[in-house]
Amino acid sequence: MSAVPQAREAAFEPMTESRLPQVLPIERSAYDHPWTHGNFADSLRSGYEAQLLCAGDQVLGYFVAMKGVDEVHLLNLTVAPAWQGQGWGRLMLEALALWSRRQGAQWLWLEVRVGNVRAQRLYERSGFRRVGERRRYYPAAGGGREDAIVMSLKL
Repeated sequence: MSAVPQAREAAFEPMTESRLPQVLPIERSAYDHPWTHGNFADSLRSGYEAQLLCAGDQVLGYFVAMKGVDEVHLLNLTVAPAWQGQGWGRLMLEALALWSRRQGAQWLWLEVRVGNVRAQRLYERSGFRRVGERRRYYPAAGGGREDAIVMSLKL
């Protein structure tokens, strides 16, 4: 059994298109239906807030969020599988909430797969509340669809 890597110090860096070759393998290893290069590139071109969490040259995780009038919508938050369970997801949520408040947002919104219980727990521990459900929101195995839970955090 291999040892779980641990990083003591990490810093945020803007996600850029030149860094996508580091992001895409993480995305593919973390999800059955990952974002594509095009999804990330479109988000960057649209000016969405996109940050990498790095320890040296190693990308630990990232998030992409879209600012609205008085709210921010979290589109993607991913911790590389090798770095999960060490608090990096919570750190990224805290950084996103801080950025959102500085933008004048009053709410932070997200959708999470019904089957992604680990992420739901992270969001709930970070103060998010379940406010609804979107039927058949996500693609699922075999061409099916999976429901999403809608969650929000009052900032």
